[in-house]
Amino acid sequence: MTKKNKQVFVLMGVSGCGKSAVAKQVAYNLDAAFLDGDFLHPKANILKMRSGTPLNDEDRMPWLNLISNAAFAMSNVNDVSIIICSALKRKYRDIIRGENENVHFIYLKGSFDVIAERLAKRTGHYQKTGMLQSQFDTLEEPTADEKDVYNINIEQPLKDVVHDTEQVIRATCHC
Repeated sequence: MTKKNKQVFVLMGVSGCGKSAVAKQVAYNLDAAFLDGDFLHPKANILKMRSGTPLNDEDRMPWLNLISNAAFAMSNVNDVSIIICSALKRKYRDIIRGENENVHFIYLKGSFDVIAERLAKRTGHYQKTGMLQSQFDTLEEPTADEKDVYNINIEQPLKDVVHDTEQVIRATCHC
């Protein structure tokens, strides 16, 4: 089988599911390009989230388009790229997919209780525990017809989540 080059993997899920920790370790282990999608949020979005107010769809549209553009740019340069983005709704994932042929989503899936416990221990992030319910309310879990989405169970040790994520990437890239 030939190696498929230039694949982009969007690590998705609610805040506190481990996107950053998993993505950073996987990017390091696989020597992949890495982008935290939060860095592309407009200032107004960051200030809104910092104040404890959830974003609405209108707030997210410019940000999602930037992530789609970043995925396109990264797929033209890097064999494997990893982007962190919550991508909670199907239409958000569709925007990121856009015209990108090599975008895949890795859904870091866990229960409300496990993620709430993790968020309670977190410092230095603008996503507060009280906003978790709004994230779960917004979440449209990927369905079987989204063939480019892979589910990873996060209710296991981080090293195992990283391993499972790497296995998905290696199988998809044939690397």
